Amino acid sequence: MLILKTLLYFSIFKYPLTRDEIFTFSQVKTLEEVDKQLKYLLDKKVVFQFGIYFSISNSLNSIKRRELGNKKAEAILPKAKKVSKFISKFPYVENVSISGGLSKNYYDDDGDFDFFIITTPNRLWIARTFLILYKKIFLLNSKKYFCVNYFISSNYLSIAERNRFTATEIVTLLPIYGKDLFNQFIKNNQWSTDLFPNKDLTKYEDILDIKKSIPAKLLELIFNTKLGDYLDEILRKLTLKKWKISFDHMNENDFKIAMKSTKNVSKHHPQNFQKKVIQSLEEKYIDITNKHNLEYI
Repeated sequence: MLILKTLLYFSIFKYPLTRDEIFTFSQVKTLEEVDKQLKYLLDKKVVFQFGIYFSISNSLNSIKRRELGNKKAEAILPKAKKVSKFISKFPYVENVSISGGLSKNYYDDDGDFDFFIITTPNRLWIARTFLILYKKIFLLNSKKYFCVNYFISSNYLSIAERNRFTATEIVTLLPIYGKDLFNQFIKNNQWSTDLFPNKDLTKYEDILDIKKSIPAKLLELIFNTKLGDYLDEILRKLTLKKWKISFDHMNENDFKIAMKSTKNVSKHHPQNFQKKVIQSLEEKYIDITNKHNLEYI
């Protein structure tokens, strides 16, 4: 993958990259090749260098923004890990990973804690409902530190949407609980690591095992019956009906992706950020290559 698209992708998030990060999120085989391409882009004034950072924007604002966001992420990550532990105690939760900006070592005052959660098969909607009820009742529906917007079940580990956005989200996940299952998840999404062959995945060795609380075990015992099968499907249908009413402005194709509500997947992404990012990336790439008459990149 060409480094221009790598830089452009992160520029959408106003996030300049270091030389090593450009290498990590591209398919360039060596750092020397990164240097060669960077020199070309710098000479063309497509990219600008500020110390260790390379940016599409010729401004220090994005550098300052990134460095402040990195410091805030380091400071708040322990709290996100505590929330991860709390989530892991809920019934039918088998893996908890931190996603979103925090998983990329960035956090600001407008940010929240995004979580990617893998559940027991046929109990995804029960697990999700317990978590949503907790958020609504005890957190007054605040998602600041409890944004549980993406669930999959452990018998459906392959992500259907295969593009740069989903690949980036997968390889930057910070798995906190559920080691064996997360390793299987990565194997089932090998396409994402093929897209970013330089990404170091050794962090996956530090994942903790889940230890369920007694209340969670009792609830699982109650719902590991035909009642649980029935309830899980009812909760799915009720949620889907509610979302169709709330987001009736979305076209059918966008709704199926951004608000996916199947037996094995639950997504709540009403802004359909994935589509916006992919479209923006392609538009920026075409605009810059034409504007600067790029040949080498």
